[in-house]
Amino acid sequence: MSSHSDGYWWSPDGLRLHYRDYAGGEDGRPPLLCLPGLTRNARDFEPLAARLAGPWRLICPDMRGRAESAQAKDPMTYVPLTYLQDIGRLLADLAIPRFVAIGTSLGGIITMLIAATHREWLAGALLNDVGPTLEEAGLARIRTYVGIGQSHPSWVHAARALEESNRDIYPGYGLDQWLAMAKRLYRLNSAGRIVLDYDMRIAEPLRVAGSEASVDMWPVMQTFRGIPTLVLRGERSDLLSAATAARMVAEIGPGAECATISNVGHAPVLDEPESVVAIDRLLARVMNG
Repeated sequence: MSSHSDGYWWSPDGLRLHYRDYAGGEDGRPPLLCLPGLTRNARDFEPLAARLAGPWRLICPDMRGRAESAQAKDPMTYVPLTYLQDIGRLLADLAIPRFVAIGTSLGGIITMLIAATHREWLAGALLNDVGPTLEEAGLARIRTYVGIGQSHPSWVHAARALEESNRDIYPGYGLDQWLAMAKRLYRLNSAGRIVLDYDMRIAEPLRVAGSEASVDMWPVMQTFRGIPTLVLRGERSDLLSAATAARMVAEIGPGAECATISNVGHAPVLDEPESVVAIDRLLARVMNG
């Protein structure tokens, strides 16, 4: 496992937030800013860091309310625009002018907001199983589990629970992979139970009526033009359709590529063979930029 240092920064509204910093960055390469999904955290990028840290520097934040970052006083700040402000403060603190954004699901939505507001920051972008149009089936499934507390007596119990709820997403996984995922998603609490490692109140903004009637993100695709961009889609994804992924690449134009990850749903973990090849190709394009 690649070693990392732990860093902290303060959000504009005074929360102490945490990130992992995997050292690297040969030849002046831009760092990889790894932005996790809704219920995920910095640990989600351990497989990617194990492969890329050293040649590349990886900065993996815990969004507010996740893992080692403080929980928000107001749960209605658990929204993409606030996360964008938090990330902007982190980048300012670290004096990072340009980076490659690697955004999984919610992290990809934040990446789209970065493109819309600070295009000059992006040396490259990976949108992992997310786009301007999200399928209702996937959103409905996410609403069924986000913010519902679980507790397990052991890591194996947590892994088995994950397998039960996610076997359609990762049908090829064995117990070792479910255990590894459990250790990224859960933590040991003070009572000795294994619990999900996020503030259950992150679900509250999702329950507000009309929360889906958000801004049309399709025009943002054009802001990725000229930026090496990879759209990753899980073949079994219920959130990003093949048609949406194809349209994204068409809207971005030259410099965009789509890779479909076979036998995986929402979302690829980035260690699948097809993911590895596609990410290496993206990073080569960033270097040749």
